[in-house]
Amino acid sequence: MITMRRFRLTAVAVITTVAMAACGNTEDAPSSGGLKVVAASTWEAGFARAAGATDITVIVPPGVQHASDYDPKPSDLAKVAEADVVLYAAFEGFAGKLKEAAGSGAKLIEVSLDNSPGTVKAEVSRLGGEFGTVEAARAWTAAFDTEYAALKEKVTGATKGTAPVIVSQAFVAWAADLAGARPAGVYGPQPPTAGQIAGLAAKKPRLVLDNSAMPGGDALANVGAERVVIDNFPGRELDLIAMYRSNADALAAALG
Repeated sequence: MITMRRFRLTAVAVITTVAMAACGNTEDAPSSGGLKVVAASTWEAGFARAAGATDITVIVPPGVQHASDYDPKPSDLAKVAEADVVLYAAFEGFAGKLKEAAGSGAKLIEVSLDNSPGTVKAEVSRLGGEFGTVEAARAWTAAFDTEYAALKEKVTGATKGTAPVIVSQAFVAWAADLAGARPAGVYGPQPPTAGQIAGLAAKKPRLVLDNSAMPGGDALANVGAERVVIDNFPGRELDLIAMYRSNADALAAALG
């Protein structure tokens, strides 16, 4: 478990916080308790929120495509320097800058970013142990299991008993499980070549799963399958379950 560094506020910061509260704007006011977590993107932040963290700052703005190529601004790195915990993924090109900017008291935690249910639950549990929020992580996992089962039932119901043939961008292949299927073929993260496109077309897919953060499904427009855009990153609310729900709705609509 991480021991939070003593929370320090200068007189100026105290005055600023009080003024913000008086104006009704406390969104950016520092939390009175809990670890100060800085997450590279909303993906890591979603895992942290699920694990029980409440004071979370995100570096890459929500909705940015190719988030792993983001170039942090000096103001971003200043936030990292104040963190108790910094969450990052190995594939993020700017992870080195976050590590360099982290203060000596911060704990650096590499997160395995994969939305396969087993990986998500394992990472949320691990982070709950790191944060000292094991019970919160356990409660979230129970809620997630219930919701995921319901979403999978909804999507598989739309298949009318026949698992669809699916081809998928590599980083969203996990979503095929919601339809009770495994990808018959995978493309990316680089744009598919002509030969790869021909191979995927030969699978005669019903659905092509594209990645909203690094879209490439347009190259498969002539394959003759329904294109479904899948989100890996939760939105501003950092709600992973809401992200799964949105993806399930998109899949069910495409299958209906």
